[in-house]
Amino acid sequence: MRRRRKEEKHENLDRWLLTYADMITLLMAFFIMMYSMSVLNIAKFRDAAFSIRSGFGGMMRGQGRSILGSSGKFSAKPSPIQGDTIGVSWNVIKPLNDFVRKDEVASRTVQLTEDQRGIVITMLTDRMLFSPGRADLRPGAYPLLDRIAEALDRVDNNVQVVGHTCDLKPRGSHFSSNLQLSLARAQMVLHYLEHYKGLESERFSVAGYGSTMPICPNKDEANRRRNRRVEIVILRPEAPPVEAEVQSKPAHSRPVAEIRRRSN
Repeated sequence: MRRRRKEEKHENLDRWLLTYADMITLLMAFFIMMYSMSVLNIAKFRDAAFSIRSGFGGMMRGQGRSILGSSGKFSAKPSPIQGDTIGVSWNVIKPLNDFVRKDEVASRTVQLTEDQRGIVITMLTDRMLFSPGRADLRPGAYPLLDRIAEALDRVDNNVQVVGHTCDLKPRGSHFSSNLQLSLARAQMVLHYLEHYKGLESERFSVAGYGSTMPICPNKDEANRRRNRRVEIVILRPEAPPVEAEVQSKPAHSRPVAEIRRRSN
């Protein structure tokens, strides 16, 4: 009897191996996960993070709420924007977002965000749209504008095209001020969308703010390059008329170049 009890006691002592094996397995899984994160593809990670944030009502690339809507629902076929959002399906924006992500130049000069105005497509003018001090579209801008036109053609929202510059005076051009240059550039983008892509002019408005609304201080050339931009804004349906919106802004940010609503 005593011998049997000793054997049973010896068998129970080996049970610690189960706990040890579980711990080793967990450690191995942990280090595999750490290794996979160390060789992560940044582009794929950003896409995954963007999808997760969108699915939970998160933000689009830096600010604003997800264009998937405030419901926080996510499915294999994304639902259109709901509630107080702007009524645009993610399927409309996704091809443009994919083009920007994959194109070498566009990935560094174009950004899609959302703010209180609506969905904002921000395009840096350097190396993409215009030469310094000029308002003639560069041929390299056409593929991007074609993709934007495809997205705009699939929505009914009004659209605002806004030009911005840095604080340096226009060089080597016939424009006497940044306000004139910014308005001319916005008008040129609008002209391409209307006359070459056939979009309805009644939906569009245009503005030039010059250097009055920088997104970062004009302290160096890198910041100035970011401030030289054209924004295409897919407006929210409930947004007030563009003229009323301008009047509500502080005097220092009001453009001298008057915003005009296209009626013909």
